[in-house]
Amino acid sequence: MEGPAYGQTLRQLTLWTHHVLLPVYGREVTSTAPWCSSWWEHPEAVAQLHGLWLAWIDLTGPKSPMAGPASWHRDYLSPVMASLRDPQGPFAGCKPGMHRPKDTPPIDAMDPFGPPPPSPGEGVHA
Repeated sequence: MEGPAYGQTLRQLTLWTHHVLLPVYGREVTSTAPWCSSWWEHPEAVAQLHGLWLAWIDLTGPKSPMAGPASWHRDYLSPVMASLRDPQGPFAGCKPGMHRPKDTPPIDAMDPFGPPPPSPGEGVHA
């Protein structure tokens, strides 16, 4: 997703996270259960919360099965929150009111199985 569609989806996710998820399921922030107040600065958190939100829409809406909310809690909420709030998770090093950017792991080759780069002088026409 890119551009305006991404912006609109992130806005809806933010509203749900701030007005549904965190007030009900946020729990206290501790060193063993971190949370970043700038969660949208963590791509992993955005991806996991987006999936959690989509599952919530599917399993708690008016046409969802009667056991949908229970399934959402068991199958989606608990694993996602445990992953996000793990001391080694995406919010590691963040403290209340303090976001700490994370370095991504280094990558030696962007596409190690793609076509080889052109040889020197190859593709150059005189």
